[in-house]
Amino acid sequence: MDAQTDWPMPVEDALAGSTGPWLTGKVAVVAGGGLSGPEGGIGFALAWMYARDGAAVAVLDRDAAAAERTVTGIREAGGTAEAYVVDLTDDADVARTIDAVMERFGRIDVVADSIGGGGVEGIFDTTEEAWDFAMDLNLKSAWFLMRHAQKHMTRGGAIVLISSGAAEGRGPGLPYSIAKTALEKLTSGASVSLAARGIRVNCVRVGMIWGAFAAKGMSQEQREFRRQNVAMQVEGNNWDIASAGFFLSTDQARWVSGQVIAVDGGGFAPRDVGAAGSPSAKKKD
Repeated sequence: MDAQTDWPMPVEDALAGSTGPWLTGKVAVVAGGGLSGPEGGIGFALAWMYARDGAAVAVLDRDAAAAERTVTGIREAGGTAEAYVVDLTDDADVARTIDAVMERFGRIDVVADSIGGGGVEGIFDTTEEAWDFAMDLNLKSAWFLMRHAQKHMTRGGAIVLISSGAAEGRGPGLPYSIAKTALEKLTSGASVSLAARGIRVNCVRVGMIWGAFAAKGMSQEQREFRRQNVAMQVEGNNWDIASAGFFLSTDQARWVSGQVIAVDGGGFAPRDVGAAGSPSAKKKD
């Protein structure tokens, strides 16, 4: 056994000593970054975290007032941000917006796409129009944003997409869950396509959090039942998801790409249902 003990402590790597900020001087583009309600959304939380860490933030949203709320809040906190009203399902509008971001900031280092929704009817009950809208909103919008933004990104850049636990479940079949599943495949495909240029692409799969999206259609009784069936029995929120997305956007995750990371409190774990062959299961038979 080597008895030598006088070698230098191996802590030269940047990850061994840096505590941030990680994004000083960088520009982050956040799709769906507007503040549209009292709970806020994942996009707003990401925009806030990026700005807090030193990035200038381009807030993209179809709701002008929501985008301006985010920008005002960031500026009042001492950060830099600009609002851009855009229909992310319109390729030409996305291209125009990215050009405007480049004209204002001159670079793009981080891209985060948080938009989604719709498509919650059964696959055999939905209309063709509703199906197409779900694919446009949850999948094509991310493709539009990435393909225009990546042209301006350089080595060290990062892209973060937001998926859903619905992509993991087997059913019932919803256009929304199918689109999110495709989004996760888009993540892995884009990560390989951009790897040679040193641009990372990752995805956060959202668990049963409470935020603006859930608040639109869930009673407090449903909310509590859902919380009880999270493995950790703790309800997550937008900041839990944004924190993971923020990590994936920085050099802390410099060797992480093509991954779908579930942030879900351990997943869905129904309580008191027993297990096959256990005494509790036998009592229920």
